[in-house]
Amino acid sequence: MDHERIAVLAHEKFPDRAKTAIGVLRYGDQDVRAVLDRDRAGDRVRDHVPDAADAPIVASFADAHAAADGDLDALYIGISPIGGAFDESWRSDVEAAIEAGCDVVSGLHYFLNEDEGLAALADEHGVDLVDVRKPDDDLTVATGGSGDVDADVVCTVGTDCSVGKMTASLEIVAAARERGIDAAFVPTGQTGIMIAGWGNPIDRVVADFAAGAVEDMLVEAGDDHDLLVVEGQGSIVHPAYSAVTCGILHGSMADGLVLCHAAGREAIHGYESFSLPPIGEYVDLYQGLAAPVSEASVVAGALNTKDVDEDDAAADAVAEFTDAVGAPAADPVRDGADAIVDGIVDAGLGER
Repeated sequence: MDHERIAVLAHEKFPDRAKTAIGVLRYGDQDVRAVLDRDRAGDRVRDHVPDAADAPIVASFADAHAAADGDLDALYIGISPIGGAFDESWRSDVEAAIEAGCDVVSGLHYFLNEDEGLAALADEHGVDLVDVRKPDDDLTVATGGSGDVDADVVCTVGTDCSVGKMTASLEIVAAARERGIDAAFVPTGQTGIMIAGWGNPIDRVVADFAAGAVEDMLVEAGDDHDLLVVEGQGSIVHPAYSAVTCGILHGSMADGLVLCHAAGREAIHGYESFSLPPIGEYVDLYQGLAAPVSEASVVAGALNTKDVDEDDAAADAVAEFTDAVGAPAADPVRDGADAIVDGIVDAGLGER
């Protein structure tokens, strides 16, 4: 089967604030034919993100369609502003994609299917608007079923949002599979769902059902694999997003935790009046919060060093982070995730 041929919208945000676009470029099995960013038009992806699939960066969907010789299946919205709103400056590109016969896949809190103009246009042209952040209708409260799955469960947790929990999760799964562990990724956010093609968007679920939505996924996949790596969201210290963090932590009933951090981050992104606690305090916080539901310890750490230019400085940062976590750690993109998997295996998880 051919891979889906797509363009990715990332206007004025590529690459640093286009987490979804980068995730799809790096880990998705889609064939990305172009990235839309009117500020970077004329560049290529490799000019900014050398370790992701390359594609031209163009100013509009019309340019993307031309660059792909008209051979596109879908437009993915590859950015999600705080609050997940739809930026009206994107509308002309979304309409052009629909008129060209392309589906539109969105991870926004703003549902395209509830936009009367876009919904009518999609109906007229026979294409689908896919709102991946729309939860299933049959979700309910957790029952404790995650504790009964056959697989060992590891959850990535963060010192802040946007520190690389999804990336760490995917790299851990890939490294575990390399050493023969039957591992699977459990997506809980819009980008992970776009990459994996399944999952529950936990930050859109009614609060009472958040843990249950995680449990549903683990029960679905837990008897088919030896290790499940649950993608974390937010941070337990985040003034806005802590609720989704707790829902995932308790819903997963994790056996082990991987603490994720961005090197040099000292305050919560977008909430700079809130300083980050020391790394050791996070270890105690997450283990203490998990304890009433499952005895989960921090078994490894993942440090995002993308803002550290020199390899020696990055290695020093990883060494310092390793000491603070008290468990094996690595930058899973720069170094690979083998050391992280070592920590998981050393804790008796994942191997049968």
